Amino acid sequence: MLGSYRSSVTAGVAVLVGIAGLTYVLAGAAAPPAGPAALVEFTPDGKLKKPEGYRKWMYVGTPLTPNDLNGGEAGFPEFHAVYIDPESFAHYEKTGEFRDGTVMIKELSGVGAKEAASGKGYFMGDFSGLEVSIKDSKRFKDEPGSWAYFSFGHKYPLKAEATKFAAASCNACHQASAAKDYVFSQYYPVLRAAAPSSK
Repeated sequence: MLGSYRSSVTAGVAVLVGIAGLTYVLAGAAAPPAGPAALVEFTPDGKLKKPEGYRKWMYVGTPLTPNDLNGGEAGFPEFHAVYIDPESFAHYEKTGEFRDGTVMIKELSGVGAKEAASGKGYFMGDFSGLEVSIKDSKRFKDEPGSWAYFSFGHKYPLKAEATKFAAASCNACHQASAAKDYVFSQYYPVLRAAAPSSK
């Protein structure tokens, strides 16, 4: 009698486990596959939220046009540490192209000291700003090259959200002077080295 009861309980538990497992499998099959986490987020009215985690992305270079070399009035006197999202960098390595969905981030730092143990030069000071460029043929289909540009300010604390610049304020310069697809890759040694043509 006791053996029979135990057998019944064991069988019942096995059936329940089987049903739970089948339910889990079916629910997983019905759900859409999880895509990669969004690199950036937008507000409902189209503003870009300040991105996070980009310092773990692929670093490509740090241009600097200091005031000292530009009559005291450089347009961009800060260091610009530039990052590209890892998936877009991998695509660039394979194809030499910037994929739809590419996100590039410029983190600005002011010029700090001009002399160090190594000698005279320009050394990074404090963080001073953040800018983002995004290639998105759906969201920015009317922008030249499908690139849009955003700035979170050149002074801390940074803005939490940024509005897209008008095309004339950024795209025209990028179109006229950038080496490839609106990107100043000629100034980013990591991109130059990663391009398939360089190998």
